Amino acid sequence: MAGTSTPGFSVGAVVVAAGKSARMDGVDKIFASVLGRPLLSFALDQLEAFSPVTEIVLVVDSGSLRQGRDLIDAAGYQKVTYVCPGGERRQDSVRSGLDSLTPCDWVIVHDGARPCLDVPMLERGLAAAQEAGAAVAGVPVTDTIKVVSSQGTVLDTPDRRSLWAAQTPQIFRYDLLMDAHRQCANDVTDDAMMVESLGHSVKMFLGSYDNLKVTTPEDLILAEAFLHSRVAGH
Repeated sequence: MAGTSTPGFSVGAVVVAAGKSARMDGVDKIFASVLGRPLLSFALDQLEAFSPVTEIVLVVDSGSLRQGRDLIDAAGYQKVTYVCPGGERRQDSVRSGLDSLTPCDWVIVHDGARPCLDVPMLERGLAAAQEAGAAVAGVPVTDTIKVVSSQGTVLDTPDRRSLWAAQTPQIFRYDLLMDAHRQCANDVTDDAMMVESLGHSVKMFLGSYDNLKVTTPEDLILAEAFLHSRVAGH
């Protein structure tokens, strides 16, 4: 069940975990074991612990609904109100989650495959979103980036001082994100891109280099190392 919100300041969260895990050698990354627990549980732990959040909707692949509900029941998460099926595209999965979420003032969208989320990052994100209406976690790129043609020819080398790699969480005014989903039919890679398409500015806040998205077995090993270090640090 959802918690109690502060009047005029309700925060919901949509956790997107409906990917196909195509690069995980047949393993559903969301439920892969990390430190003896499902990968997905680490992000849910942090959202559950973040006091402004009063409701969480989990979006999983349609074939994993029972497994998702079993995870929620076993962990005893109090804020997760609904486990719903995702869509064909990531944006369809987010929309499914939004449609299942109680209307609120602010909504956090987070990839379930990013287990190294923490409460301070959520605090930074919510503060940034309150300034601009939309905010996305990210980190400055450390590699030199090349723009390359379809033939493999380097076309440009952007100044990396202005380049950041976008992550989640991404936090928006609920009504703004809903408008973006209603109006943007093009394929996009994240929700911030949809909001940008409306001409609305999006503020970048500092995420973490540890905040990787698990897409390969090697990523899973790295995530486990980061999480083990966090646990050992406590």
